[in-house]
Amino acid sequence: MKDPSDPSNPSDLSLHDDDITLMLRARDDDRDAFAVLVNRHSQKILNYFLRSGVQYDAEDLVQQTFIKLHAYRRNYKPSAKFTTFLFLIARQVWIDELRRRKRRERLESELSEHVRRIEADIEEAPRPDTLDVHAALSILDEKHRSVIELAIFQGLPYPEIATLLAIPCGTVKTRMFHAIRALRKHLGNAR
Repeated sequence: MKDPSDPSNPSDLSLHDDDITLMLRARDDDRDAFAVLVNRHSQKILNYFLRSGVQYDAEDLVQQTFIKLHAYRRNYKPSAKFTTFLFLIARQVWIDELRRRKRRERLESELSEHVRRIEADIEEAPRPDTLDVHAALSILDEKHRSVIELAIFQGLPYPEIATLLAIPCGTVKTRMFHAIRALRKHLGNAR
């Protein structure tokens, strides 16, 4: 059992050490000191994200903040308050999250426009009673057919397709382009 008066006792850290001392110890890989900082400031960072407009993933952003704090712990200089350093990291996590959301919204918008164009092309194609769509898909090789299947028939966005097929998102777009071109050519000949 640890002696409660022992300064290395983690439960005693929160009572005796200020944030700067704890961060200096965390900088030197003291896990207990870092744990005290996390426990001491998690609610403040959570409140920051909630007041910033985060609705459903504030806890994830808090976790990302402390992960970055741990990663950047060796960069901490005690010339400023610890909370200033911590909130700078939290602010950067929030900015990164906003950028990620904008990229996702832009990709979703591009994808829905692409799907809308594909659906319009399909609407203009001859009806299934005069043309067998499955037969048209059979002319495609597996890599192009799988992209068409996942994007059009399953409604998955390109990033998810890229993850499922373990290929870059740009490759998904390229395969989709070539698959649609091949289908248009085949469907045009079938008319």
